Amino acid sequence: MGFKCGIVGLPNVGKSTLFNALTQTAAAQAANYPFCTIEPNVGDVAVPDPRLEMLCAIAGSKEIIPTRLTFVDIAGLVRGASKGEGLGNQFLGNIRECDAIAHVVRCFEDGDITHVDGPVDPIRDIDTIETELMLADLESLEKRINNLEKKAKGGDKEAKEMLTLVERSLALLNEGKPARLAVGSTPEERKAFAGLGLLSSKPVLYVCNVEEGAADAGNEFSERVKARAAEEGAVAVVVSAKIESEIAVLPAAEQKDYLEAVGLSEPGLNRVIRAGYELLHLVTYFTVGPKEARAWTIEKGTRAPQAAGVIHTDFEKGFIRSETIAYDDYVAHKGEAGAREAGKFRLEGKDYVVADGDVLHFRFAN
Repeated sequence: MGFKCGIVGLPNVGKSTLFNALTQTAAAQAANYPFCTIEPNVGDVAVPDPRLEMLCAIAGSKEIIPTRLTFVDIAGLVRGASKGEGLGNQFLGNIRECDAIAHVVRCFEDGDITHVDGPVDPIRDIDTIETELMLADLESLEKRINNLEKKAKGGDKEAKEMLTLVERSLALLNEGKPARLAVGSTPEERKAFAGLGLLSSKPVLYVCNVEEGAADAGNEFSERVKARAAEEGAVAVVVSAKIESEIAVLPAAEQKDYLEAVGLSEPGLNRVIRAGYELLHLVTYFTVGPKEARAWTIEKGTRAPQAAGVIHTDFEKGFIRSETIAYDDYVAHKGEAGAREAGKFRLEGKDYVVADGDVLHFRFAN
């Protein structure tokens, strides 16, 4: 399991430039006019994780297979999108299919690149997008509530539970607040809310697209976005889409030198991925052997059988136990044999909650 993240924002904020950099492709046309992206472009990227290289070196694995995540470049939204302005209805539907929203916010001045709403104002831009998502949600819920009320009165338990979620969401939306503020903290509650398909319930990662000189520390615009994110429990990351696009076309051997030259320790992609993982409560476990060292992504709180099911459904169905070594123990004791000798090799059952960095081998019955 990775995650599917929709890149959204107003026209000309750098969405397609960022997408091209993230996926290291030129699939999304970046042009200086609205609606240059008419169909969502989809790209998979490998999740960079230095732990994989260490595990590979210790185990002598022939291949490294990182986990992957999906980015969807969704065309620029404009005011009135919830009513079909621009290409609004189509794009709102594309957002609904994503697990999270990466909201690219323009945090740079450039007289050569027009802004659809005039002067640069990231908070206004955030409000424009948020309002359209909330209006679309209001319309969606208002169409459903009468039917749910009838079913709930008739004793339908599922309808009663759904009605509670709908009423919680409507109360927030009518106050001008996004539905994600009503989403609970448990995986069960998040799954229930996901069933509503609300656009404003999606977790949001604000990507502050800054000028090259501000790629490390950000600027006044990005500080305002970070403050906004903190207020609503969202996450904000500073990147320069221009720098990322230049890094993407360089050979791997030259990327480090380029990053040092512009004062960065790592590509912005790494920060976006880490923030996305935090946002979606994701962790990584590893399987290691002579053939490959491989990373797998699961939601925090996942038990061992379900983690095994990410590899193959038969692993979950026939789960017996997981042979478990924490990453730090695997490295400190130079692999499985050393970890066994040091008493760091554990047998875990069906109730074991997989931790980030666990090196696992699953035993299952055919």
